[in-house]
Amino acid sequence: MNLAYIPSPSHGVLYLGPIPLRGYAFCIIIGVFVAVWFGNRRWVARGGQSGTVADIAVWAVPFGLVGGRLYHVITDYELYFSEGRDWVDAFKVWEGGLGIWGAIALGALGAWIGARRRGIPMPAYADAVAPGIAFAQAIGRWGNWFNQELYGRETHVPWALHITSAEGGRVPGYYHPTFLYESLWCVGVGLLVIWADRRFKLGHGRAFALYVAAYCVGRGWIEYMRVDDAHHILGLRLNDWTALGVFVLAVLYIVLSAKKRPGREAVVEPAAAASGDPADGVSDGPADGVSGGPADGVEPGAGGGTGKREDGAADPEERDEDSGERTEDSVVLSKDEAESARKS
Repeated sequence: MNLAYIPSPSHGVLYLGPIPLRGYAFCIIIGVFVAVWFGNRRWVARGGQSGTVADIAVWAVPFGLVGGRLYHVITDYELYFSEGRDWVDAFKVWEGGLGIWGAIALGALGAWIGARRRGIPMPAYADAVAPGIAFAQAIGRWGNWFNQELYGRETHVPWALHITSAEGGRVPGYYHPTFLYESLWCVGVGLLVIWADRRFKLGHGRAFALYVAAYCVGRGWIEYMRVDDAHHILGLRLNDWTALGVFVLAVLYIVLSAKKRPGREAVVEPAAAASGDPADGVSDGPADGVSGGPADGVEPGAGGGTGKREDGAADPEERDEDSGERTEDSVVLSKDEAESARKS
C-alpha cells in the first residue's frame, strides 16, 4: 500500500438539479478560454486587433472538437462498432476520447477558414495561439483525471495515481499519472515557445511548428508508458508513430521556412495597419519613441526666427546679408552727394 499517492475523484460528474456538470467538459472549456485569452494578448502585441483571435476561434474550436473525436473513434473503432457495443456512444464526447492529432488538424482547417474570411495570414495567427494551445492541453489533460483514464504502468512512486474504478476493464491500483506528466510537459512546451519567440523572433508559422515538434517529443515517451488498449505497429503504439511522423514534418517546416522566409511578418492584420490605430496603444511615431523633430532637439526657427545661434552670436549668412544691404545703401548715398556737389 502506498503511503503517498494522488487520489482519484470518486465521481467525474456533479448534478445541479437535472443538469450534469462534468469535470472533463469543464477542463476542455477552461482550456479553450485560456488559449483564446492568451492568444489574443500575443496577437495584439504583434499589431493585430483585439477580438480577432476569438472570432477565428469560433471556427477553429468546433472543427477541433469534431476532428479530435473523429480521430479517436477511427483509431479505436472497436470500442463503438464491435459486437456488443453501441455505436451511439461514439457521440458521447463528455465521456472522454479526443485525439489531439485530429483536433489540431481539423482545428487548423477551421482556423484557416476564419483567417481567410478576415484576410489574415494563417501562419501569423498560428504563431500567436501556439503557446496558448499548449496551456489549453495542460488544463484539458486533467479531464482524464476526472474520468480515471489514460494512466501508465503500475508503480509505487509517491506521486502514483490511485485508480479506484473497476469499470471498462480497469484494475484498481496505483499507476503512473501520465495525464499529469503530459500536463506538465505541455506547460513546459508553452514556456519554451514564448522564450524562443522572444529570443529568435519566430515568424511565418515557425513558433507553431516549434510547439508541434516539442509536444511530439513529450508525447512519444509518455505514450510509451500508457497501458490502455491501443493499436501497435512493429511493437510501438500507433500514437508513437504518429508523434514521430509529425515531429519530422514540423522540424522540416522550421528549417525550410527559415531559409525561404526568414524573419517575421511586418503586418499580421491589414485592417489594423490601415486604421492607423494600433491595438497595443503604441503611437504611430518612430519605434524608438523619439518625435519627428530635428535629431538634436532644436525646434525649427528656434530663437524667434532671428537667425541667432545658441551661443547668442549672429548667423554668418545673416551678417553677410546685412553687410551687403549697408554697402548698397552707402553706394546710393555717395551718388546722391556727388550729384548735389556738381549742381552747387
